[in-house]
Amino acid sequence: MRIKLAGVCLIAGTLAAATFARADERTPTAISDIRQETTDRSTRIIVESSGPLAYTYYSPDPLTLVVDIPEVEASKVPARINVGTREVESIRVTNLARADGRNIARLEVRLASLVPYQIYSKGKSLNLVFDRPATAASATPAPPVTAAAAPAEPAPAPAEPPSAPVTAVADVVAHEAPAAAPSAASSPAPVSGPRATRILSVAESQESGQLTVTVKADGRLPYQDFFLGNPDRLVVDFKDVVTRASTRQIEVNQTPVRKVRLGQFSAASPKVARLVLDLSARAPYRIAEAVDGIKILFGEGQEPAPAPLASLRAPDPEPAPVDAPAAVPSSGLQIFTPRPGAGPAPLALPPLPDPQLATQKLEEGSTLGATKQYTGAPITMDFKDGDLQDIFRLFADISGLNVVVNPGVGGKVTLKLTEVPWDQALDLILKTNGLGYSLEDNVIRIAKLTDLQREEQERRKLAEEKALAGDLIDYTRRISYAKAVTISDVIKKAGALSARGQINVDERTNTMIMRDLPSYVQKAKDLIAELDRATPQVEIEARIVVTSRNFTRDLGIQWGFNHEQSPRFGNTTNQSFPNAIIINGSGVPAAGGLSADQRGAASAAGIGAANRGYAVNLPATGFNTGIGVSMGNILGNFNLDLALTALERQGRGRVLSTPKVTTQNNKEAEIKQGIQIPIQTVANNTVTVTFKDAVLTLKVTPQITDAGTVILTLEIENNQADFANLVGGIPPINTQSAKTIVLVKDGATAVVGGIYVSNEQTSQQSTPFLGKIPILGYLFRNRFTTSTNNELLLFITPRIAKG
Repeated sequence: MRIKLAGVCLIAGTLAAATFARADERTPTAISDIRQETTDRSTRIIVESSGPLAYTYYSPDPLTLVVDIPEVEASKVPARINVGTREVESIRVTNLARADGRNIARLEVRLASLVPYQIYSKGKSLNLVFDRPATAASATPAPPVTAAAAPAEPAPAPAEPPSAPVTAVADVVAHEAPAAAPSAASSPAPVSGPRATRILSVAESQESGQLTVTVKADGRLPYQDFFLGNPDRLVVDFKDVVTRASTRQIEVNQTPVRKVRLGQFSAASPKVARLVLDLSARAPYRIAEAVDGIKILFGEGQEPAPAPLASLRAPDPEPAPVDAPAAVPSSGLQIFTPRPGAGPAPLALPPLPDPQLATQKLEEGSTLGATKQYTGAPITMDFKDGDLQDIFRLFADISGLNVVVNPGVGGKVTLKLTEVPWDQALDLILKTNGLGYSLEDNVIRIAKLTDLQREEQERRKLAEEKALAGDLIDYTRRISYAKAVTISDVIKKAGALSARGQINVDERTNTMIMRDLPSYVQKAKDLIAELDRATPQVEIEARIVVTSRNFTRDLGIQWGFNHEQSPRFGNTTNQSFPNAIIINGSGVPAAGGLSADQRGAASAAGIGAANRGYAVNLPATGFNTGIGVSMGNILGNFNLDLALTALERQGRGRVLSTPKVTTQNNKEAEIKQGIQIPIQTVANNTVTVTFKDAVLTLKVTPQITDAGTVILTLEIENNQADFANLVGGIPPINTQSAKTIVLVKDGATAVVGGIYVSNEQTSQQSTPFLGKIPILGYLFRNRFTTSTNNELLLFITPRIAKG
């Protein structure tokens, strides 16, 4: 058997847990550009990205500003950007990988001089503004300080404060040059010895009346410490170190430390182990180095003061990333908490996926590699008939986890893997041999799938038996607003009834009788309290408005004449031919116009002589106004008859129907009013009578929302019988209806719909050619004009009943 490890393959502690976690399916935010804007007063660094940015910051030394942006990658921008201004020298961009698999983009800004600066997010960009003070040239470097050092005085905010989105971390954060750190005289003497690679343990104790936190390692333990606020925490990072400590969290509860947490903050290079001390109060502290670790001593040599904690030693050149935004106390400056999920995970050991879920995936035969992202260090392995027990021991050394193999797990495996993540290799070996795992703290137990399934079934069965143990109690409840049968069905389906419980319903009194365990009875009580409530009622009022307007104008004309030159009148032409001339302009009968006078013998005496008629007979239809003129000469041989007829009619109508109905929430209601028209049909000598509704109908279902609005499902019909236009003695039905769903505020009125119909008609009769002559043409034509406008509007008003 031989094994070849490629690259860095010994990954410690929590890396195994992080690599078993599911891959984040969200599209990562990426930095697209970093540019600078320089004026005679400041240098602005603008970081553009594809999404909103959350950030933290700290200063490992006065001339360096470190900004960490979690869940962001910076592979699209150069690793180093030379700025070269009086304020900023350069920017170094790096990508870091946390133990939980998330990315961190780090910007290390190297300052050219001690200058005040401002940091704020705006939309999808992060702005770093470095102001140029008047005394910048004479500024002298100050001793190193930690991120907790308070600025001397906040710089003014930008002239136009940025408007941060919901996901932005901060609106405006202003900073001055860092204040001086404590005197270097208190710095501890350097410790010689081999550099540590692993943390072995962490413990708390009392030494000379001082609270002491001791971190043991396998050598000298270089560190970087800094303070975080809101809440107060002291953070100590150990670069190029992994943790093998069995204790990851200690409840101290002694002033000023509440709790101590240890975890692997970064699993990728550079590896960073992190120790976090949750503080109940701020107090001086000192870190003492030894050949096998460090000690953190609180309250030594001075009284506690309400000032930020400060390190008594110079930090390492490259500090580890912080795990939350810092808050600078007592200066009015702050970093707001990032959006949920945007910040780093807790420092406790991240758990592996639920073994039940992992076992279920294996039982279903699903490929975990298709839904997981493997992030372990690549390794190369070559085994022929390698013993599984030895291989699992090897993975314990590679991952830094404790591995326990169940009895009965064994066998041989042959494999050859090249540059495969170690967690994927372990996953493949487990699936190939029908094995699974369970996680207990930082110990992975490997067993057969059947054993894990049986254990889970037994555990679940034991939990069920424990849950069903106990004495049964009785509970009786009279249901007020709902049906007891309905409530009992909901209780059964909602899991508020155990396997030993039973429910009976008395429908006469609408009472539910329940016998079950006390815990299930309490669940049923809570559920009944939520369900047995009065249903609110809604009054719905509809208004149906129908308006109509019509106008008719009809103008007509009738006229005729005759002329006679004959011996009868002693009025001849004195010619042989033509001796007599008769011109008759009354060839059209008088029927349809004004009748002839007939010497007063006619019942409707008109003008002119009988049977004379009119040459132009274009009277108004159904006229109600007329005037006639009949003229003749003294001889009576020339006569002219003229009649003008006219009609004008207009009308207006308005019908308002207001149906109103009240119903409960989510219950349909219907109201109608009108007549039923009988319709007779004869078939096979049998007369059948059916009735057709001609009614006003309102059908509605209201739904009350949490916002106090009402969703209405409406059907409105306004059907009316038209007895003026009978067909076979049966009137047709004029239908007006609407069917819709609308959202209306309580007490407000909404227009559901409307129909507007406009009808205009003009007709004219005339004598060909003559009717087109200007002015004179009026004697040869009539004109009929009609205009009709009908309008339908539907309104709806819901009102929620109060009290």
